[in-house]
Amino acid sequence: MTENQEHLVEVRNLSVEFHTQDGTIPAVRNVSWHVDRGETLAILGESGSGKSVSSSALMGLIDIPPGRITSGQVLYRGEDLLKVSYERQRELNGSKIAMIFQDTLAALNPVYPVGWQVAETFRAHGKDRKESNARALELLVRVELPNARARFNDYPHQFSGGQRQRIMIAMAIALDPELLIADEPTTALDVSVQARILRLLKDLQRERGMGLLIITHDLGIVEGLADRVAVMNGGEIVETGTVKEVFAAPGHAYTRNLLNAVPGRQGFPAASSPGESPKPLIAVSELSKGYPSSAKSPILMALDKVSFTLARGETLGVVGESGSGKSTLARTLLGLEEASSGTASYRDRDMLNPTADDRTILQRQIQMVFQDPTASLNPRMSVAEIVSEPWAIHRDVLPKKEWSNRVGDLLEQVGLSRDHAQRYPHQFSGGQRQRVAIARALALKPDVIICDEAVSSLDVSVQAQVIALLRSLKDDYGLSYIFIAHDLPVVRSFADRILVMKKGQIVEQGRTEDLFNHPQHPYTRELLQSDPVFGGHVAA
Repeated sequence: MTENQEHLVEVRNLSVEFHTQDGTIPAVRNVSWHVDRGETLAILGESGSGKSVSSSALMGLIDIPPGRITSGQVLYRGEDLLKVSYERQRELNGSKIAMIFQDTLAALNPVYPVGWQVAETFRAHGKDRKESNARALELLVRVELPNARARFNDYPHQFSGGQRQRIMIAMAIALDPELLIADEPTTALDVSVQARILRLLKDLQRERGMGLLIITHDLGIVEGLADRVAVMNGGEIVETGTVKEVFAAPGHAYTRNLLNAVPGRQGFPAASSPGESPKPLIAVSELSKGYPSSAKSPILMALDKVSFTLARGETLGVVGESGSGKSTLARTLLGLEEASSGTASYRDRDMLNPTADDRTILQRQIQMVFQDPTASLNPRMSVAEIVSEPWAIHRDVLPKKEWSNRVGDLLEQVGLSRDHAQRYPHQFSGGQRQRVAIARALALKPDVIICDEAVSSLDVSVQAQVIALLRSLKDDYGLSYIFIAHDLPVVRSFADRILVMKKGQIVEQGRTEDLFNHPQHPYTRELLQSDPVFGGHVAA
């Protein structure tokens, strides 16, 4: 075997740059890595680190222009894929090298049934319709898609995120590739769904002897799935080695910073105690919300007799899988959904059927920070206009002549600059946009901020910065939080108490330390066992 044929896939000294209106941007610089059959390599890094670019070069997916490969080799069994013809690249893609993309809704065609799309892989390689459909169904069953036969002709939007990811995996393994590339395969998935997807990938790897390349910013995935890791920062690989070696004794400062930013890796500091109050700030009793469903089951209970309290200065974590009712709870408390029954009060004011005066007070004192700051910030408004908009609505809060100075104060409090006030949302990173959203939420000096998956889409270090910001603002303003998340380590490091929700019900609630150390409900134990950080430390 020659040197070029030593590894299944090898990237050598690859450099890629992109030409933009603002100049040339070096995306990757002299990057080298390899994957062998049956091996799992994780490329770890934050957004913009260049981790996806080298895998895109492997499959010929870099747009040229504006991209340009300036140096290096991309070898499959010794064959340089940067020099092969378009026809040869198409022959290899799918049959030898396949990819699972992060955004399943964008990757799946919305106008074709999922079974048709999986079968298309076989039709494109000369199989007739009957055989293609049969083999597609076998794959959907293999990836454990629920009710695969009955749902063969359903469309992508009719499936959950985890189910769409299974469909993508079925398409990727259809032609039995030797290398499977998974680009952020579980981002934004619930922890238990994530665990099932990762377990499926490992099972498929063992069955087929595939090489597996995982591209991720999630250190928990790397620790639980990979054999080796390459850490990328600023377009360069700053550290490589076995997962055990790198995680136990990271040699590069950037790797150490990443590991230190992961909630739960530093001994899980005890949550702070909420301030004492004779009455709860918010009291919820037997709150229910139903939606019309079908003739057989006319009412779908999104919330089913939910009861809890929130004290002043307390952070209440709300965890559970998608569909558990977490976001419906937030929307109902904010008056964006109408409750079917039950009560909810803020300082003895009715939150479900408020008077006009009470509604004004509720809108001031209870604010929301949404999951996606790109969607929640108006792209046509400057940061100054976004942050000052609450004062335009509640005109008695602050005289207009003081708006500009107060916007600057708020931006500085959330870690931005006064100069940022004249910029627009698209000119910021995801973490910076979330800081703008937090500044807007603080404008009316609320008592309560509801965070609905406010850090779930952020890189680990940015996530840590936002959590630290929320914690410091809690101390400065005496804030209370309802913190909705599916990321258990984040909730563990931030919340004083936790509610665990499943199918619209609270199945367990209690102090964070008690719930994590001694979970009582089987569903709570299942959630903890599914998490890469806590999985090996939960009593069955």
